[in-house]
Amino acid sequence: MKKSVFRMSVCFLAVFSLLMVGTFAPQAEAAPKYRWKLAMTWPTNFPIFGDAVTKMADMVKEMSNGEMEIRIDSKNKHKAPFGILDMVKAGQYQMGHSASYYWKGKDMNALFFTTMPFGMIAPEQYAWFYYGGGMELMKEVYDKHGVYSYPGGNTGNQMGGWFQKEIKGLDDLKGLKMRIPGFAGEVLSKLGVVVTNIPAGELYTALDRGTIDALEWVGPSLDLNMGFQKIAPYYYTGWHEPATELQFMVNQKAFDKLPKHLQKIVEVAMELAAYDMYARSYNDSAVNLDKISKEYPNIKIKTFPKDVIAAMKTANDELLKKYSAKDPEFKKIYDAQTAYMKMARRWTEISDYAYLKDNLED
Repeated sequence: MKKSVFRMSVCFLAVFSLLMVGTFAPQAEAAPKYRWKLAMTWPTNFPIFGDAVTKMADMVKEMSNGEMEIRIDSKNKHKAPFGILDMVKAGQYQMGHSASYYWKGKDMNALFFTTMPFGMIAPEQYAWFYYGGGMELMKEVYDKHGVYSYPGGNTGNQMGGWFQKEIKGLDDLKGLKMRIPGFAGEVLSKLGVVVTNIPAGELYTALDRGTIDALEWVGPSLDLNMGFQKIAPYYYTGWHEPATELQFMVNQKAFDKLPKHLQKIVEVAMELAAYDMYARSYNDSAVNLDKISKEYPNIKIKTFPKDVIAAMKTANDELLKKYSAKDPEFKKIYDAQTAYMKMARRWTEISDYAYLKDNLED
């Protein structure tokens, strides 16, 4: 009897020990059950934009304990930097990272979810997305394409571009060849600019060889890496992209098949990576602007003349009215953004603007 009790005690202790080890020992990373692919518009190792995608994928893997992995294909591999929407829509890739205004040829209403000329600044736009109905409106637009769209990282207010010649008035815009995407391209077209959209890897050569006379890219955060300061002496402040938001796209069918906990992990990872990119962009722009003043004193940072800005605003308003009259959905989103900006701008003016104005005058 004593031996039997002893054996039972030993067995119990052994089982208890195994259970305790299983409870407190580090869990081995699970083999991936879900392997997704993401296509991005950007080239391999592209800073800030590409880093945001890598950060998102790393967070998904870590938070899911290896249950889900996302492979990233740059434009160097898939060869279609402006084909991301189509590839995600078709299910060729479960995810994509790009900018919504690249799809204006397919759906004009996609423009609003990147940025609009003379529109909201980044804090206002983020508030609109998450608390002012922006996400719901974006879903309505992208539901037609079988894709979920999420904020994918903000550059903040972008610079107006690099120019080979100074812009002294409206006449200097006529016949000017410029790379500038989105709604701003249509605005400048009305003022006589010859607008083109060139992939990132070809921009330096095009500006250097005179294929184009000017280009808009991002801002100091990325422009110095491209080397534009070596070939263009004039750097203009922005008007056209006050809050450029990139986007994560997810194929709806693929996302809906994920377990709920993985859906939440993907959403959280995208949101964190997007806002981290905004902070990184702000930092790098500040650092590189300081670098311009110290290492490239020949660069003239200028603001467009008042008559040019006034003409841009007039052309912008005319285009907005034109498209609103033709497309009820365009008008719905435009009205929603305008109303929210009007409301939010009052707070911006008495908070950030008043603070900066008072301090800048000292």
